[in-house]
Amino acid sequence: MDLSYILNELGEDRAAYFNAVAPPIIQSSNFACPTVEEFRYALQHESEVDFYTRGNNPTVDILEKKLAALEGTEHAIAFGSGIAAVSAAVLSQVKAGDHVVCVNKPYTWANALMKKFLPRFGVEVTMIDGTDAENYRLATKANTVFYYLESPNSFTFELQDIAAVAAIAKEKNICTIIDNSFASPLYQNPAAMGIDLIVHAATKYISGHSDVMGGIICGSRETINHIFEREYMTLGAVLSPHDAWLLIRGLRTLPVRMERIAATTRQVIAFLEQRPEVAKIYWPFLPGNPQFELAKKQMRNNTGQFTIQLASEDVPEIERFCDSLQHFLMAASWGGHESLIYPTVASYRDGNYKSNLPYNLIRFYIGLEDPDYLIKDLEQAFTKMKG
Repeated sequence: MDLSYILNELGEDRAAYFNAVAPPIIQSSNFACPTVEEFRYALQHESEVDFYTRGNNPTVDILEKKLAALEGTEHAIAFGSGIAAVSAAVLSQVKAGDHVVCVNKPYTWANALMKKFLPRFGVEVTMIDGTDAENYRLATKANTVFYYLESPNSFTFELQDIAAVAAIAKEKNICTIIDNSFASPLYQNPAAMGIDLIVHAATKYISGHSDVMGGIICGSRETINHIFEREYMTLGAVLSPHDAWLLIRGLRTLPVRMERIAATTRQVIAFLEQRPEVAKIYWPFLPGNPQFELAKKQMRNNTGQFTIQLASEDVPEIERFCDSLQHFLMAASWGGHESLIYPTVASYRDGNYKSNLPYNLIRFYIGLEDPDYLIKDLEQAFTKMKG
């Protein structure tokens, strides 16, 4: 399917809503049936018809069609947040007594799901270094039910060889789940590499405007229907019609936003490579990165996240650099129009450091600002580090 068709036409029936260019927000919780027979049919086919917005809604349905097409899967289902989508995908595959293999250092709340939540219900989780696909095989047990990937990883951006992990999983009849938020559905399509379930925090690039929360699971129609009938309908972490409409709006500009973000990120990193204040840059697309060739193989382009390690280990200097930035907001999320930093030094609390990462790391997200505007800001902040 042509990308322009997916983003601007797929799932939209303008003749049904007064030829409006933007789809309507069907802000209704309930949908009426004119006859008992049609009511009966709706009760038996709730995953296919508009009956109750906790199940299906016409505005949400448009979004789901587009995202399934972008990921090259049969179906998709939308949630109220990224972690709601991750949790539903994970819970759909496990029961008490099962075993899971998960990549080390996933997103904070995915990590909590694996290490704190699943063990409460008798599910064993093994965390592995995902840079070697064979570690998934080595960690597999007779009761292993799924492999969890996040490529690249959060914060330090290690990759997994997606096709290699998927091949091991298929050998052993094990499900695979990946968080694909970093690359967006434009720049990486894990289904084409053999992954079963693809999860996105739609809050990030899909939204693109920092004004809506959302999550998505893409996969086969059979698996998505399975999730719909159990985790989705039971736990109720649904996406509202208004939020779906905002995400559809975000999709319209996804290609131009991602292209601008990618180009600006390359210019900012080229500047940072020359700075003596920077000891290391964590970014898959650096030619010196040992996974550079894998990054080029799996992803069609770079995106806007990377991390630097400052050469300084002096906490006041690190904080002074961060506090001196005028055009980078300090915030936790990413994917919008604004550039951001997330400093690990913020994990110092009452004199104790509460992170496994070095405290002189700063994660950057590059937004839609002019590159020279951002580079000048970095330059002036570096000059203020020493006080």
